[in-house]
Amino acid sequence: MKPSFDPLQNYERSRKTVGWTPRRETPAETYARLGFKCGLEIHQQLQTVQKLFCHCPAGRYHRHDDFDAEIIRHMRPTLSELGEYDGTALMEFKTRKTVVYRIKNETTCTYEIDDTPPFRINRQAMEIAIEAALLLKCNIVGELHITRKQYLDGSIPTGFQRTGILGIEGEIPLSRKKVRVIQLSVEEDACREVSDAGHVRVYSTDRLGMPLMEMVTYPDMLTPGEAAEAAHYLRFLARSTGKVRTGIGAAREDVNVSVSGGTRVEIKGVAHIAWIPELVHNEAFRQKALLEIRDELQRRVADPGGWKTAHAELDPAALDGRHPLLQEARRNKLRLLAVNLPAFQGLLSFFTQPGQSFADEIAGRLKVIACLERPNLLHSEPAGPEAADEALFADVRRALKAGEGDAQIVFWAADDDVKTALETIAERCRLAFQGVPNETRKSVADGTTVFERVLPGPDRMYPDTDSAPIPIEEELIERVRASLPQGVDRRFAQFREWGVPAGACAFLLKHNLAPLIEAIAADFAAEPRFVATLLAHDLKHLLGRRRSSPPAPAAEADFPFARLHELFAFLQQEKLEREIARVMLPVLVEHPNMDLQSVLATVGFSRRTRKEVLALLPPLRTKYRHIATSRDPGAPGRWIAGQLRQAALGNLPMREVAAAAVAGGEA
Repeated sequence: MKPSFDPLQNYERSRKTVGWTPRRETPAETYARLGFKCGLEIHQQLQTVQKLFCHCPAGRYHRHDDFDAEIIRHMRPTLSELGEYDGTALMEFKTRKTVVYRIKNETTCTYEIDDTPPFRINRQAMEIAIEAALLLKCNIVGELHITRKQYLDGSIPTGFQRTGILGIEGEIPLSRKKVRVIQLSVEEDACREVSDAGHVRVYSTDRLGMPLMEMVTYPDMLTPGEAAEAAHYLRFLARSTGKVRTGIGAAREDVNVSVSGGTRVEIKGVAHIAWIPELVHNEAFRQKALLEIRDELQRRVADPGGWKTAHAELDPAALDGRHPLLQEARRNKLRLLAVNLPAFQGLLSFFTQPGQSFADEIAGRLKVIACLERPNLLHSEPAGPEAADEALFADVRRALKAGEGDAQIVFWAADDDVKTALETIAERCRLAFQGVPNETRKSVADGTTVFERVLPGPDRMYPDTDSAPIPIEEELIERVRASLPQGVDRRFAQFREWGVPAGACAFLLKHNLAPLIEAIAADFAAEPRFVATLLAHDLKHLLGRRRSSPPAPAAEADFPFARLHELFAFLQQEKLEREIARVMLPVLVEHPNMDLQSVLATVGFSRRTRKEVLALLPPLRTKYRHIATSRDPGAPGRWIAGQLRQAALGNLPMREVAAAAVAGGEA
């Protein structure tokens, strides 16, 4: 039986039904009609010497293949005090994952494998988190109570994360509104994932237990732009303390998105704030698409409670040669099964995200829950360039006794995974009748997301019986308050007062460079605008260029910015004009530890008096008369200034050189 529609046309038609448009072409009114809401959870590692609940060193990473021992564990769910199983625990149990922890003796102890009670909380981490909470205008709690937050994916060997709320009910100002902050917590970081393939997930424990602070907002962001602006503000606020770690993995964003009629979906581990607008835009329309699918199913199926799949086993030998994936399944001696989805025709090819359809929702869960690596299925409605094998699916429909409005899936799996795969397909399709399932999704660089796990329930947090409450003394709060850095909003105002270009602000805030600019301006009477531009334009460009062309030196995160203070001190000591800093900077970026006298020699500087520099004007004026071709009256002065630049740089202010060159050109 041949489908009565074109899947590609169906995909495009459903995309228009959903109303998806590229983000940059989508007005704010569209998000208002969707009922779009977004909240943030920003996680930031703290710059401490030791981990949060033990004395292991923090911030020491090792290669994933450099370890002293491995510990292997398996997930087994247990009944709660209410006699119930946690849904996330059941999902993880179904995966039958073997979790492998790679341990380096230097960075791991018995506490982290749940063999020793926790030490007292790291006081240094607690004070940094209080500082951030005050910057967020939070109310500081009277006592810090440590709780356990379930982590059932294996990323924490104990199965829970110790965390404590330090501040509640704060706010941050955006350009057009204020965003409310629910809380700021201090907590321990999880393991670093090395790989996750099939039934084996491998972690490195070097990051485990490092102190984090988590800043959580209300869902007050109503457009993707507001979500990114709030994330930047929170990152800049954390950096302003000067006490947080930077670099890859030091800060991670989780984004919560919902639309009217949908539910909260958490996008985990967003690596770059620049990804947020595209991710939340596509997630909003993914939820809208799932609601459209729900409505269509409810129109088609009178009794959703009675809806169920049917399946049949296929003979791989009889289908050999039909499709490369089926050939590979036969070579790997996998079982081949077909599943009928009653009343689902046209829904497997229904748009959900750019380049994805509802069939990808099923494939994503098969990958995570049944551990079937993608590609893990064929279906009767591929909307891409490869059309469905009609002969194959004609056989499949006969084997399943399929009806005219049904859709079909073919998948392959090892014997032990077949039952879980069948249950996963049926469960995801039943959830389609409800609309948007509660789930956690993983971000992808192209702005789409993939299923990660079932969203944990509200009861995932409970008291930690190993940790006593910790009083937060008023004296400690006031001592931290007395040394607070400038707020991010005040820094923006300060940059405007200095005349710093708007495009330079993000780099300065990202690296907390305002205190350095203030110090250079105060110590050497330098113009803040000149210093800020040197950092945010010249230095930023040089670091970006070197990072993209190997062999790359230190990236932005570990460039020693304090060397700029040394550079200005050197210029003052040597009585050099500051414009030469721009010439010295490329050498300093290439060789951050080079002696500054050697940097000066490398750029070819030679000391000249004012009289020696200006003595070059007459011969340059004469030379220009012989070679001049331009009738532009300003050309002589520009040419002469360019010729004088090398001799004058560092010896004379360039404004004086330019004035002398213009006068010389007019003579």
